[in-house]
Formats: sequence, C-alpha cells, structure tokens
Amino acid sequence: MKKVERVNTMMRYINNRSRFTISEIMREFDISRSTAIRDIKEIESMGMPLVAEVGRDGGYFVMNNSVLPAARFTDNEIKALFIAFMATRNQQLPYLQSRQSLAEKLLGLISQNQQDDLVLLNQLLLFEGTNPHHPDLLDLSDLPHPMLEQIIHMLLSDRCLTVAVQEGQQIKTVQLYLLHLHRENSLWLMEGFDLMEEQRRIIPVDHVVEAEPFQPKKRVSAKKIMEALHEQKQKSNLTLELGPKAIAQFRKYHPLKASLAYTNPFQTTALLKMYVQVDHPEELTEIANWLLFLGEDIQFKEVPEEVLYSVKNRLGSFCP
Repeated sequence: MKKVERVNTMMRYINNRSRFTISEIMREFDISRSTAIRDIKEIESMGMPLVAEVGRDGGYFVMNNSVLPAARFTDNEIKALFIAFMATRNQQLPYLQSRQSLAEKLLGLISQNQQDDLVLLNQLLLFEGTNPHHPDLLDLSDLPHPMLEQIIHMLLSDRCLTVAVQEGQQIKTVQLYLLHLHRENSLWLMEGFDLMEEQRRIIPVDHVVEAEPFQPKKRVSAKKIMEALHEQKQKSNLTLELGPKAIAQFRKYHPLKASLAYTNPFQTTALLKMYVQVDHPEELTEIANWLLFLGEDIQFKEVPEEVLYSVKNRLGSFCP
C-alpha cells in the first residue's frame, strides 16, 4: 500500500475508534513502530486532533471523536497549493479576485503551524512580476481584461460566439468557432475558425468589445472545421537546429506555435520548424527578438529574407 493511501486509510480507521494504540496500528497496517509513529505525526500535522495518553497502557484518542472533513491536506500539499497561488499572482489570470475567498477557505482547513509556515514562505519566495517590497500587492495590470471571464463562461455552454472586435476606429463582427484561449506575451488570445470567411483567426481579448453565444442555422461539425484548418495549414518557412544552450532558452520561453523535435536520445540537440507570416511586421519583430533570446547556439537551415533582415535591424539598434 502506498504511503498516501495508507495514511488516508489510517485516518478513517482512527476516526472510527474512541481509542487506539501504536501496537494496534502496527498490526492493522503491517508496518514497523517507527513507520506507525511517523504516520500518526503526519496525521496530526494535517489537523486531526489526537491526544496522547501517557503510561504503560497509553495510546491515543481523537478529541471529541471529531468527524473528518471531505478533504485533508499534507504539509507538502498545502505548500504546493500556496506556492502555485504565489507564482500565478501577477499573471493576469481569470477569476483572480475570487482567489482571495478561496485562500481564506483553505486557511480555515489547516493547523496554526501550517499557517505559520505559509506566512514565512510568503516572505521568502518572490516570483516574476511580484513587488519585492509589497508581495501581496496587486496592481491594476495584474487583473485580466474583464471580457475574459465572460468569454470563458460562455464557452462552457457553446464554442460558437459572435464577437464584436475593435479594429482601429471600426468595430467588426466575427462569427467564431473557438478552438483555444491562450496567453502569450502577457496577452490573452482567442484562436478560432471564422465561420464567415472559413479560415483560422486569432483575436486579442483586449480588442473584444462584446461577445455572445451564436447559434448558426447550419452547424458545422468540429471534425469538418479541423479538416478545413488542416487543408489551410501553411508549410514551415523557418527551420532551426538547436544545441543544448538554445534548448534551455527555448524551455524558458517560446511562441505557442513553436515545438521541438529532439534529434538524439539525450535531448541535447533538436530541430524546430515553424511558419512565420513575413507580411506581419509585429510577428517579424517578435520572432527576431525571440531568435536573439535563443542565443548563438542555433543554426539556420531555412529562413526567410525578411526574418534575417529583421534580426539584423534588431542587432543594429543595440549598436551606436
């Protein structure tokens, strides 16, 4: 029996008894005395109110025969949850404001010792985007665009949306079958299939003025949409060979559409193929910045002239 499973079973065993001894636990779970004592201490750390009886026939009993709640967390599980909260505090995630009440409910389930550990962790650990002088401070830029939560709520019912998009001084209406919501370069993007123009479309959530569910007269199946997107898929025009240093940089950050194919079992060399829209200046600039971020441990196997020109321009901007 695995440790986590054994501890959970032991908690139920203990809670159903008014009193128990170490010897009983050893026999019931076929474990050594030291293992039984460690497991009981872990159960105590999870908040179960055990009281030890001193003496030759001493044992343990559960204070007031407490009933176990639906969930109990180990010390490490509590730390994992808390650190995950800390790491995503300044990432423009949806439902950010609801995390306050969620954190308060979690704190109500843990012991005072566990709460003290979390206070210390909050002082010791800092993540990107965190104000080092005020770690708990949320700036306005930490909050996601207000449309994001509305879009997520609608998508749980239907992927077909009518979206009003701000394009310059105009507002354009798009009928979209949404494929993904993803975040890249601190921006939330809607990636979907434009049902009117029958092509892939990416819309920044920041540009969305209004969205509502859309019921097409003739619904196109998801399979048909994926087939249409597959036919429209562009061939790669940028091919790179990456060494170990470039692979390490790739793992820190890469565009969503970029993926590696490792070329040896040790994952120290890799091939990258992707398509760059050379007629989009913003994408060219982003790719040039990213190639410089990868460093010198790359070799170009195929590269558009426009990408090379953009890289040279970026290098030139650093030189007087």
